[in-house]
Amino acid sequence: MCNLPIKVVCRANAEYMSPSGKVPFIHVGNQVVSELGPIVQFVKAKGHSLSDGLDEVQKAEMKAYMELVNNMLLTAELYLQWCDEATVGEITHARYGSPYPWPLNRILAYQKQWEVKRKMKAIGWGKKTLDQVLEDVDQCCQALSQRLGTQPYFFNKQPTELDALVFGHLYTILTTQLTNDELSEKVKNYSNLLAFCRRIEQHYFEDRAKGSSSIRLS
Repeated sequence: MCNLPIKVVCRANAEYMSPSGKVPFIHVGNQVVSELGPIVQFVKAKGHSLSDGLDEVQKAEMKAYMELVNNMLLTAELYLQWCDEATVGEITHARYGSPYPWPLNRILAYQKQWEVKRKMKAIGWGKKTLDQVLEDVDQCCQALSQRLGTQPYFFNKQPTELDALVFGHLYTILTTQLTNDELSEKVKNYSNLLAFCRRIEQHYFEDRAKGSSSIRLS
């Protein structure tokens, strides 16, 4: 979105290459910067920002919605992948452990599951049911849908960091295989969010993503 030269490299151990243990991360010269917030600040220090055109009130609003997405959508994705027993047993363990030989694949998968469950307990999601998590997702999507309205992006005609964050999570939800479609169906209830994701996919990623998963609007 900043029109910077990049090269995307896929690595099975990306999580362990990241300084914070989280993705995404970028490698620039001898620096490695991980997670969206620090990456945004790093790029801004180099003179590139998507939100320079916003006033202070709009920037505060953007940050509030980004917090909402991180607190709701990101947490719900982790819950579905690591706390829903059907998904864990049928998909997550095999997917997460696939780059590694036995028994390391099992050990790392169980270790990751334990870490996520510990986080869920710490933030009060440990005893939530799947229906409660899906309701949280629906409320988040409703808030995002209302904010977006009929605009092409959340702050009218140009994308900001919020658009990048929302796209990343909604695209993941819409294209990642789970044991059922309940999570993606929550997003599909909001036609403007679907159109928003498709718009960004076509404008920024279509040529690069040929042959990979794309968003189905129906």
